[in-house]
Amino acid sequence: MKIAVNGASGYTGRLVVTELARRGIEAVLVGRNPERLRAAAGKTGFEVRIADIGDQDSLAAAFAGADAVVNTAGPFARLGAPVVRAAIAASAHYVDTTGEQHYINEVFDTFTDAAVDAGVSVVPAMADDGGPSDFISHLVGETAGPVDRLTVALWYRDGSFSRGTLRSLDPNLLFDGALRYENDGWTTYGAASHATWRFPSGDAPVGVSKAALPPVATVPRHVPVGRMEGLLGGSFDALKVITPAVIDSLPEGPDDEQRRQGRWTISVEASGQDGRTVRGEVEGTDGYGKTAVIAVEAARRLVTDGAKPGVLAPSQAFDPETFMDFLSEHGVRWRVTEG
Repeated sequence: MKIAVNGASGYTGRLVVTELARRGIEAVLVGRNPERLRAAAGKTGFEVRIADIGDQDSLAAAFAGADAVVNTAGPFARLGAPVVRAAIAASAHYVDTTGEQHYINEVFDTFTDAAVDAGVSVVPAMADDGGPSDFISHLVGETAGPVDRLTVALWYRDGSFSRGTLRSLDPNLLFDGALRYENDGWTTYGAASHATWRFPSGDAPVGVSKAALPPVATVPRHVPVGRMEGLLGGSFDALKVITPAVIDSLPEGPDDEQRRQGRWTISVEASGQDGRTVRGEVEGTDGYGKTAVIAVEAARRLVTDGAKPGVLAPSQAFDPETFMDFLSEHGVRWRVTEG
């Protein structure tokens, strides 16, 4: 098995490289800067291949011979599509770590037919906010039966963002441009359904705002649901005014200790058409580290276990319960409860 990592010299990319080396999976590191790529490779012995995202042929050539591609280079709305196209051209499965809701819908709309024709699986949003939230939403929806309303709330605290994440967070799309699924399609909307949300690890309700979360783009593709929306816990007013110059002045990302201190919680509530309420909860630490674990395991499963060709939501590509059980081995806690 050979996995290509696009953006391997970036913050998340290096964590993916470390995870591949830890698991003994052969890798090819792809990017533009030879020195940064060699530094990312370190003593792993991984091959380095140089390719520019603006040169489609060189990018496809860099992926040649790889069984799957893990793409960690954002903003995905600007940089993602050429990588998907090159992976398909190289007959390689594709996984990425995007959290960009609009981009996820774009991947489904643009690449489904090409992926089917090439016989490869394309699975976006395999990160700490995308994969687990899709899996737990599927398990909640399965328990609730036909779902009238499904709400997903995400809460980060005690950590910090990488520069790459901040560059990918377009406040206009993340908040005002958030999509809600209803009437068999996605649409922008006004006020969120909740002003506060009680998370399992919180002592009191937490203030929330509507947000463009990844599962709103993926879950309705495999869970029959009347309406679905996403909520983000905490205050993110600073994101609305932060400038590119300020982002450039920040550290590349949290150090190891800061990563370990960061906590994240996903809380899902489904109202069934029969009146039942089902809740699902996922909690973990070190979101960036868990993203590397999730992306590498997803690529590995596509290669060894297979999935149907096309663009797939996480729960369409993988069994949600066994994937969540795998994450439990890495300190992620999850449960589904009725009532």
